[in-house]
Amino acid sequence: MINLSSLKGPNGARKRAKRTGRGYASGHGKTSCKGNKGANARSGATTHIGFEGGQMPLIRRIPKRGFTHAEKEVFQVVNTEKLNVFEKNAVVGIDELVKKGLVRRNDIPVKILGTGDITIALTIKADAFSKSAKAKIEKAGGKTDIVPSPR
Repeated sequence: MINLSSLKGPNGARKRAKRTGRGYASGHGKTSCKGNKGANARSGATTHIGFEGGQMPLIRRIPKRGFTHAEKEVFQVVNTEKLNVFEKNAVVGIDELVKKGLVRRNDIPVKILGTGDITIALTIKADAFSKSAKAKIEKAGGKTDIVPSPR
């Protein structure tokens, strides 16, 4: 019968640790498998990830393009056509959008965009509205309220 205690790895799956600095009889004597000279032969020497032996590192060789502002505000977007899933005259906030699956999280700001048509009157509370979305919502008899989400 096979169980967890009877399982064994294949040959070579588990190797003994290389015990360096334990004298000549260990097979790793004198320089302890570090070679003769250089930074990595010294105590405490480590190289950072991406070190290429003094050659110009790849991250510095490739061209850099563009700029991302550190304080750029990132929105979750909802198009007006997706808002037709709510009942008429409903008050729609970020929590309601999360429940319906239109946005994923309630701690990231929401912006309503004007793609598609809205056919029902809703009161929508979001962080931002595009001009076209605001016009379409008001044309359908609804209202828009700018309410900053908690962050």
